[in-house]
Formats: sequence, C-alpha cells, structure tokens
Amino acid sequence: MTTRAPLPPALAGCTIVVAADRRAGDLVSALERRGGQVYRAPALSIIPNEDDDDLLARTRDLIADPPDIVIVTTGVGFRGWIDAAHENGLAEDLAAALVDAQFVARGPKAHGAIQQAGFTADWVAESETSAEVGEYLTAEGVVGRRIAIQHHGAGADGLDALLAELGADVVSITVYRWGPPPDPKIVHRSVVQAGAGEVDAVLFTSAPGAAEWVRAAGRAGTLDAIRRRAAGGRLLLAAVGPITASPLHDADLHTTIAARGRLGSLVRCVVDHFASGAARQVRTTAGVMEVRSGGVLLDGRFVPLSRAGASVLSELFDASGRVLSREQLGLALPRGGESAHAVEMAVARLREALGGASVIQTIVKRGYRLTVEDPE
Repeated sequence: MTTRAPLPPALAGCTIVVAADRRAGDLVSALERRGGQVYRAPALSIIPNEDDDDLLARTRDLIADPPDIVIVTTGVGFRGWIDAAHENGLAEDLAAALVDAQFVARGPKAHGAIQQAGFTADWVAESETSAEVGEYLTAEGVVGRRIAIQHHGAGADGLDALLAELGADVVSITVYRWGPPPDPKIVHRSVVQAGAGEVDAVLFTSAPGAAEWVRAAGRAGTLDAIRRRAAGGRLLLAAVGPITASPLHDADLHTTIAARGRLGSLVRCVVDHFASGAARQVRTTAGVMEVRSGGVLLDGRFVPLSRAGASVLSELFDASGRVLSREQLGLALPRGGESAHAVEMAVARLREALGGASVIQTIVKRGYRLTVEDPE
C-alpha cells in the first residue's frame, strides 16, 4: 500500500510582510506556525504617552468627575490607557469612575478591549468609523453629558468638535501617537520586493500604516507593479477591516478584508487565500501549479526553488503558455540581462527540481513555454 505524502503547510513557500507595529509579534508567530516566511516592515511606529503629564491630568480629572459616556476608538489605545493607569497607581480609581458609564466602541477591536478591561460595550459601530459613532450619539442626544473620547494615533477626527457643538462636555484622551518607521530601509525593501514578486502577501492593521506604506511604494516607484500583481492574483494585500483598507482602495489596490476586524481573522484570511486556491493557479500537464516566492505548489506537492528558479518559473507562469525568449527570461534572473547560457542552466535546474522536462517546453529558436492545458 502506497503512503500518500503529507500535505505541505498552507503557507509553504510564502514570504509575508507584516506592515504593522502593534501586535505584530502575534501575527508573525501565527503565520510562521503555518509555514510562512514572515518579516515585519512597519511603515509607522506607535509612540506611547503613558507618562505624559496631560494624559495623567485628564485621567485624574475623569476620576474626580466621572464621565457619562466613554468612546473607545481603538483597542490598543484603550488598553494603553488602562495600562498607564496601572503604572501610575490610578487603576482602581479609574475603574470605579468608569463603572457606570455608557461605553461606545468604534468597531470590534475597541469592543474587545472594553470587554478585556472588565466593562461592557453598550453600542458598537458596525462600520468602524467615527462618523457612525457621531451619528449614533447625535441621535441619542448628548446635551449636558460628560464624554471621554479615547483617540487613535492620528489624533482628533472631528468627534470632539461635533459633540461639543451638540452641548456635551468633552474630555479628550490621547494614549499614543504615530511616529516614523522604526527602520525605513526595511519598509523600502518591502515595497520593492512586493513589486518584484519576492513577496506573496502584505498585511495591514491600521489605516495610517497602510497609507504610509502606499506612499513608500510611490516613492520607490513600485506602486504600479504592486497594483498589477495584486489585481492579477499574485500578491495578497490583506487588511484587518474596511477602515484599514481604505488607503489601499484609494490607491486602486485590490485588497482582501478580513471577515471580522480581529487579528485572528486576518491570519485565517491569509491561510484561506493560499489553502483554498484563491491565489492564481494554472493547470499544467503535470498538474495544477501555483507559484510562490519560495517555490511552487505542483499537483499538491510543494517544491522549494532557488531565487533564480523561482524568478524564471514566475515569468513562465505569468505568460500562461506563451513563449518567452531567452532574452526575456534573462531579464528575470536576479542579476538581470543574463546570457542565454545562464538562462539555459537555470531552466535545466528548474526542470530537475520539478521532476522532469515535460512542464517546461523548449520551442526551437524561440525560447520556452509552460505546458498549460488551457493557454491564454
């Protein structure tokens, strides 16, 4: 009886960029457990304000005069506020001051942080927007009510002015702010590799971070290539929610949004994309093929490839059965413009790795093609 080879990990051969600072370690660990090669390239950093005198003064003010309503805009911000209270000996007093407040969450991550802190969210914005929060409270009526607003890293987004104009007593709480990327070179590397086919997926957890990553791609001159790869199913751009995805959509980048605005859903979104065949595939004479940056899935079997082999196969894969000349394939090799002999050697090694010559056909005096069953 023949023993069937075990299935490869869902993310085998995938290079994944986590373009996030907050909770990036959790994402990296979860994706690596599923076989991905992951690196972090946060386009912005989170600068906490835990020791900020203004934050502590406003916290003490709310303890002395508790709010009627607490608006939580981000999970990381609310957790940071609670942590700052703990570090400064104010946690018990703050909890007592907030116990009778009405909690309004701007989305599921904020909702989760409220629950984690031991409170109950009375209302959650389905659209994850401050605009919806404003509409809800406008309809509820806020005249004479004291409202604490925990802001996200970009600062005030119009809620303060709106609610104050409606007659509320507004206290703004800013727990963190966005700063420059920890390592601009890594961000540059990520956008270059995403455009060059050396990355299979890029993950985003915040709109400001996504917007800055798009700007980095524009500065590097790779935005058009990223756009083509994403539209063609060769690059997954995945966002934790619709707000995070908005800068990507604004740049006309095809983006997949996690079903629920949580990091676990984002991981499942990536795994499902590559495990379910959502990534681009072609049917060859040797079986269904899906090319990844680190190798190829062929008939359910993962074959690791060298960088040169992956580059050549990627070009043939994208050509979908059309003949590519040696000159064209030479440009795809890592050093670019390689000789015909270098291309022939790369193709020979590639055929050997794939277990035979049948999947790559030599067209005399013209070049090479992938033997697909339904050529385009």
